Amino acid sequence: MTAPAPLKKDPMKAFRGIMAGTLILEVIVVALALPVIAKLHGGVGSLVGGVAFGFIVVFIAMCAFVRRPWAIPAVVGLHVLLIATWLLLPAMGVIGVIFGLVWVYMLWLRKDLLKRMAEGRLPAQQAAQKAEQQNDTAAS
Repeated sequence: MTAPAPLKKDPMKAFRGIMAGTLILEVIVVALALPVIAKLHGGVGSLVGGVAFGFIVVFIAMCAFVRRPWAIPAVVGLHVLLIATWLLLPAMGVIGVIFGLVWVYMLWLRKDLLKRMAEGRLPAQQAAQKAEQQNDTAAS
């Protein structure tokens, strides 16, 4: 069996974009919890407000580091912490559970993408292999 054909575009670059976009969506959703914190938990300057602002800042910062090898474990750890905020504010815990499930699905998709890349089963790889075979047939 021949080696998988090289890709012109890196599928993992697009996947990192999806990861960064998901982190920005989390920033928006956590920011939407701020009015609830302001009304029910002593204002935005309280401990719960500080925790929410902390998550917002860290999620934005993580967008810059999604290409690093330690980014995925860091994101998983952040979600464990976000789920643990259930004790302070149950709404934040629910946000953590929902986005935790989103990240589990995304990591499953990433694993599948890497497996398909290694096996040469991506459509772009198959098209490149077909073109290479046609060139070999025409040359001989």
